[in-house]
Amino acid sequence: MKIIHCADIHLDSKMSANLTKEKARERKTELLTTFQNMVAYGAEQGVAAIIIAGDLFDTKNVSATARNVVKDLIQGHPQIAFYYLQGNHDEGSFTSSLSELPENLHLFGNNWTSYELSGTENTSGKGVAVTGVELTPENSGSIYHTLSLDADQCNIVVLHGQESEYSARDKAEIIHLTALKNKGIDYLALGHIHSYKKERLDARGVYCYSGCLEGRGFDECGEHGFVMLDIDELTGTIDSTFIPFASRKLYTIPVDITGCESTTEILERMRDETAGKGYPEKSLIKYELVGKIDVESEKDIDFLLHQFSHLFYFVKIKDNSAYLVDYAAFAKDKSLKGEFIRTVMGRGDLSEEDKATVIHYGLQALAGEEILDV
Repeated sequence: MKIIHCADIHLDSKMSANLTKEKARERKTELLTTFQNMVAYGAEQGVAAIIIAGDLFDTKNVSATARNVVKDLIQGHPQIAFYYLQGNHDEGSFTSSLSELPENLHLFGNNWTSYELSGTENTSGKGVAVTGVELTPENSGSIYHTLSLDADQCNIVVLHGQESEYSARDKAEIIHLTALKNKGIDYLALGHIHSYKKERLDARGVYCYSGCLEGRGFDECGEHGFVMLDIDELTGTIDSTFIPFASRKLYTIPVDITGCESTTEILERMRDETAGKGYPEKSLIKYELVGKIDVESEKDIDFLLHQFSHLFYFVKIKDNSAYLVDYAAFAKDKSLKGEFIRTVMGRGDLSEEDKATVIHYGLQALAGEEILDV
């Protein structure tokens, strides 16, 4: 038996990568399309179920398009059981808008709810059960004492929240892993963390975050997709495989520009960090400039951005570099520039980093240059 474990789809997300309005709309559509493609992939692979471990949607104000596509996908695949546990972003808006729930859509509530997967009644093997509960401030401290599983079954438990080895008072999204050990769990399907992670829960089972299907911002770089479970119904053992499935990837590329004196030199450093690395053209790229350059160096971020914007779907440059000031060189300089630098150096209300930045822009102004990167 095959089952898909996914989570944190965040349909209707506004996206968070500083995209243009057009690209943000396109990425929003791609998010929905990737979910659609995942369901189609599951149907091709003959999966018995798709577990959605929270945050299928990003907001309670679900668009008609997203609502209808999801509803039609579920109804259009009656051979697949959909187990939908709501997360902190879902807020019940999708299910409440449906006049009638599809027969193959199964929900969870504030108390443990268990479902037997159809076709697992074969007495020669082990049954497969999916059990879950939606965490709230009211139940977050008590759910661990009320979980009761049949140890002779293959048990998949679904939760949405932040893992922790220790409980946290009045935090509904904390999952107390220690309290779930030795409960008969074979696979703990989790949502809330947006990157894939799989670890042992106890001697019997594992816990796994599937991560999100698509990265939406540069805090979600790397591979994204879902987890495919392959269950041996005779033994109850589960093999799980992470399936990369995102239509686009996001990359943050650090570029050390220490010692560069001009935009051209910085450009060469950026090209060196890009060439031969295999970044697909449809990627979203963030260059992060780091290191220290002389306060009188020249750096044009707009020019640099223009050199790469046509190479990828989206490019941004984050300048985290700092300026170095050779204070000794200006200590006895009687020019206006020297006086300006000594004045800034004497400011007690500025950090050394802020002093260097003020000096850099001040020197630009004194030279009559247009200040572009403030």
